[in-house]
Amino acid sequence: MRGSRRLLPAILLAGPVLAGLLAVVPARAKAAIESAPEGNSSVEYLAPGMRGGAFRMTPGPRQFAHRLSFSPAIGWVGDQKLFGVRVAYNPNSWLGYEGSLGHNPGSSVQALFHTLSALVRYPVPGRFQPYGAAGFGLIMVFPGEALNAESATELTFSAGGGLEFYLRDDVAIRAEMRAVTILGGQPSGIGSAAYNYREATFGFAFYRTLGH
Repeated sequence: MRGSRRLLPAILLAGPVLAGLLAVVPARAKAAIESAPEGNSSVEYLAPGMRGGAFRMTPGPRQFAHRLSFSPAIGWVGDQKLFGVRVAYNPNSWLGYEGSLGHNPGSSVQALFHTLSALVRYPVPGRFQPYGAAGFGLIMVFPGEALNAESATELTFSAGGGLEFYLRDDVAIRAEMRAVTILGGQPSGIGSAAYNYREATFGFAFYRTLGH
């Protein structure tokens, strides 16, 4: 009880002091940033794209050369859900190479997609950037315990296009649609067949420029 009585005045005193610090420090930091001249080296940005405004865009066509992008996505393949992640590198302004990994968590059958794609684009000014895509890869199908079947691996081919809407130079909302063809075996086990699906995904694309 004596300890509590001794701590009570300190707590009552510390409350106003902390409140004053929380009010003064952000105000001084904001005033320092606003008063600093443009280009002042004393103000450093961890994300250069934040300089001049969170949603500022550089004038002119979008820059893609020597840029790396990371893109998580969610969507559908056929009528089944699809979760994916994609990593792309652009060696120049019009061509990009992208590797993707997708997972279809079906209840009776699960599928894992591995795809290598080429992205082709013509950089344009503004926030909207269309592109075309084509790729090939593998699909690994894992039947559930309720099915008396073995796992299978088949070839896939896909082609389509997408659209990116840039929130700023290094962040975009990305929507894409592809036609996917899976080369698999006949249900009877004799011969082969092509199965066609539509794949639609929606997500974000985060860009970073690599050093030359």
